[in-house]
Amino acid sequence: MSETGTGAVAEPWEYCLYIPNDLRAVTVSRRTLRLILTMHGLIRLVDVAELLAAELISNAVRHTKGPAALRVRWAAGVLRIGAWDADPAPPEPPVPLEQAVDLEEGRGLALVKACADLWGWQPLAREGNRGKVVWCELAAA
Repeated sequence: MSETGTGAVAEPWEYCLYIPNDLRAVTVSRRTLRLILTMHGLIRLVDVAELLAAELISNAVRHTKGPAALRVRWAAGVLRIGAWDADPAPPEPPVPLEQAVDLEEGRGLALVKACADLWGWQPLAREGNRGKVVWCELAAA
């Protein structure tokens, strides 16, 4: 268990928002994440979390053909944001942030790597879902 900013103990929780392969889903995901974090008293994480989620979901929608999902989990003082998509191929490795600044595209994972405490990806084949999850973590402290 972990403490919230009010000193209350925060139980772990998890949300999953399935989205269509549509760029409008990026905005829906960002706003949903903002609402989730606000309702759980984690407003201080909102701005960075929204940026990270938008990059992950944008990659999932732009680079795959099927549906995607935003996964958000809070446990032990750590927020994990993940983007599931149906393509099992690994994501392109992030370019160094200094090189990514001038790029039109391809900055997503460089920003995730720079802003998150930890990030990674894993192939997924469970509960009938195939594909991968690209995730990142933010510690509350």
